[in-house]
Amino acid sequence: MSKRRPLIAGNWKMYKTIPEAVEMSKKLVSLLKEPTDVEVMIAPSYVLLSAVAQEIEGSGIFLGAQDLFWEKEGAYTGAVSAEMIVSAGCKYVIIGHSERRQYFGETDHSVNLKIRAAINSGLAPILCIGETENQRESDETFSVLDKQIKKGLKDFSYDELEKLVLAYEPVWAIGTGKTATSQQAQEIHKFLRNILEKTFGNSLAKNTRILYGGSVKPENIAELMAMDDVDGALVGGASLKADVFSGIVYF
Repeated sequence: MSKRRPLIAGNWKMYKTIPEAVEMSKKLVSLLKEPTDVEVMIAPSYVLLSAVAQEIEGSGIFLGAQDLFWEKEGAYTGAVSAEMIVSAGCKYVIIGHSERRQYFGETDHSVNLKIRAAINSGLAPILCIGETENQRESDETFSVLDKQIKKGLKDFSYDELEKLVLAYEPVWAIGTGKTATSQQAQEIHKFLRNILEKTFGNSLAKNTRILYGGSVKPENIAELMAMDDVDGALVGGASLKADVFSGIVYF
């Protein structure tokens, strides 16, 4: 295992009411009492953040948001700022998830603005990147990832990206049951680390955690985590049941 502390992050997406989220959080706290070297984060929807924050307080489980808006405040109906997320108890924020890109018009430029807002507010951004099935079949995987990283992190300095987490999520593997093999994941993660090294230097490349996301389950997490450049997982559907998610944490 690498010297980087693994991060297992659960993205709850648009699931759970407040009572369901409270119940889930209580179960997670009880199931994750055993000490582990793994850092754990859960990202419920905005309306659940405060309720979940109360339940996980003092547990060692960190809170994240699924998105943010780049402006500090203003007449932006329906938007949520970085400061609001911080005040709800968040340490992390997911930015550029493929579903945001697919359904809500997220671009590499808006991702860049959101990362800036997150960093300015002390949040750790989890930058999501990944290729579609068509792009993969057209041998565009590496060029797509290169573009997403370089445009997403444009005009940032090494010092500003100290808290950055990368999440590689092959879009063709999200919610499909398909998973990149551990060797495929390692190949991509090593490529991403090389981009970071060329762009920002060895230190950032060496210290940045790169998560794999795409139908991660208790059955495949150990094999993925055995790879040198896989530093954790961004977990979707399997994060919605406390016993399944804890099985991933204690891989």
